[in-house]
Amino acid sequence: MASVISVLGSTGSIGTQTLDVARMHGLKVTALTANSNIELLEKQAREFQPKMVAVLDMGAAAQLKVALSDTNIDVFCGEEGIIKAAEEKNCDTVVNAIVGVAGLLPTLAAIKAGKNLALANKETLVAGGKLVMKAVNSYGVKLYPVDSEHSAVFQCLQGCPKGSLKKIILTASGGSFFGKKREDLENVSVKQALSHPNWEMGAKITIDSATMMNKGLEVIEASWLFDCKDKDIDVLIHRESIIHSMIQLKDNAVIAQLGVPDMRIPIQYALTYPKRLPSPVKELDLSDLGSMSFYRPDYETFSCLAVCRDALRRGGLYPTVANAANESAVEMFLREQIRFLDIGDIVGEAVAGFTDNKDSFDLDDILAADRQTRIKVREKYGHNNY
Repeated sequence: MASVISVLGSTGSIGTQTLDVARMHGLKVTALTANSNIELLEKQAREFQPKMVAVLDMGAAAQLKVALSDTNIDVFCGEEGIIKAAEEKNCDTVVNAIVGVAGLLPTLAAIKAGKNLALANKETLVAGGKLVMKAVNSYGVKLYPVDSEHSAVFQCLQGCPKGSLKKIILTASGGSFFGKKREDLENVSVKQALSHPNWEMGAKITIDSATMMNKGLEVIEASWLFDCKDKDIDVLIHRESIIHSMIQLKDNAVIAQLGVPDMRIPIQYALTYPKRLPSPVKELDLSDLGSMSFYRPDYETFSCLAVCRDALRRGGLYPTVANAANESAVEMFLREQIRFLDIGDIVGEAVAGFTDNKDSFDLDDILAADRQTRIKVREKYGHNNY
């Protein structure tokens, strides 16, 4: 069980819910980081009194330093500051809730510093899964999944004999546009895409849910976390978001993890494992729910899911390319420079056009593939405005 934590991305959805758990169970917080939301970060810092805080934006960090000048809290800035928080010597567990591939370097820094990791940053494993899992094994640290789906699989596997797993079944809400076809999505707005039926999440992950890119990324993430191939991972649409994922064992028994759609359950399990402690989350009442529904995903309309599976099968740097193209496309969609359906087309085009794949690669190769993909996408689509 964690006792002292650093929270990377503390002002985001996962970060604030992590602090709910820390508050309830008296976990000490030694470092907090944010991108630029210094108003909330100052409030968090004054409550939890960490040793340090870090802000990615240098101007915002300077303002925060003035705001916290009456405290003993050190203020750092930039990527170096975020990494310093990941390495903070007093912490035993780093919660990585940074959005996007920006979480990769802090993840590796935390592992190399001997910290256990509560990982909510799926892009870390999508872009650098091979390097991350190798580092986890080399440095002897623990990696606990925070994504609700992967936490569910992890929970279901407890007590199962080694080698008994047959299949992972990741559930998906279907996002904002379940049941729609491509022709229905031609002119959807950013506001419509950001309207998720069940979960309260940040903008990027909500758009990823709407395109089902989020589930594609989770398929890749699951392959690294649980040492599975694409063929061993199913995706099932479950609109109610009560079953967070399932496993099928070799005797065809299926085990599921259920709960209300509240991220504080997987966050708490990652921080208190193997203990089961009282939770700030309300109880699940199945009699109130009444029924649950399940559907196969529409791979044609929501092509991001199919592209991610293809990238996983191709291996090497293809998942890195898929993720980089998606991050760029989502940014442009949120700025209304491209249409919703363009996101899947851009990701598919980036993977299909990538020719510099490597089976053996290092961090520099990952960063180069990520950078070049973003450049190509922005050069081709960045000036569009519909």
